[in-house]
Amino acid sequence: MKKWIPVVLALFLTACSSSDQKTYYQLPVLSSAPAAGSVLSSGMVEQRKLWVEHVSVADYLAGSGLVYQTNDVQYTLTQNNLWASPLDQQLQQSLVTYLRRDLPGYLVSGQPASSDDQDVLNVNVTGFHGRYDGIVVVSGSWTLTRQGQTVQRDFALNLKQGEDGYDALVRTLATGWQQEASQIAAQVR
Repeated sequence: MKKWIPVVLALFLTACSSSDQKTYYQLPVLSSAPAAGSVLSSGMVEQRKLWVEHVSVADYLAGSGLVYQTNDVQYTLTQNNLWASPLDQQLQQSLVTYLRRDLPGYLVSGQPASSDDQDVLNVNVTGFHGRYDGIVVVSGSWTLTRQGQTVQRDFALNLKQGEDGYDALVRTLATGWQQEASQIAAQVR
């Protein structure tokens, strides 16, 4: 009987010490060629300026876990599949990268320019999650202010997730975000 005590104790300690494995995700910045018709002229003296002032996310997206919609009214915030850095920061950084690529005649920045002559972009993301039916949702609105004029647009993308799993979910979310960045660039032009 005494020889079973170390085995039981070892199993007990192993069960108590093993914690759920956490996985961290960062949105990949997808590479593609600049949008058609966006060629930088080498003789350009002054660039237009675009300040991506703020990208905000809905409260349910602001946590560290990825969000998954389990039915028409329920959402789950994952405990072990987490964003490597705050989602709003990832979205803003990748948006600046995409806009720089798609708007070569612009100086695109996440910081304000020293001059007052700049366009200002604000984005509010209300949906950035996977869904029970294999659809990935990227939705929200953006506002562009240029020379006292304001343009606001809503966006709602539903993309089919090609594979199961959180890796595929994050890649599909990144694809949707890249598509929306291209739409924003087209409106800015």
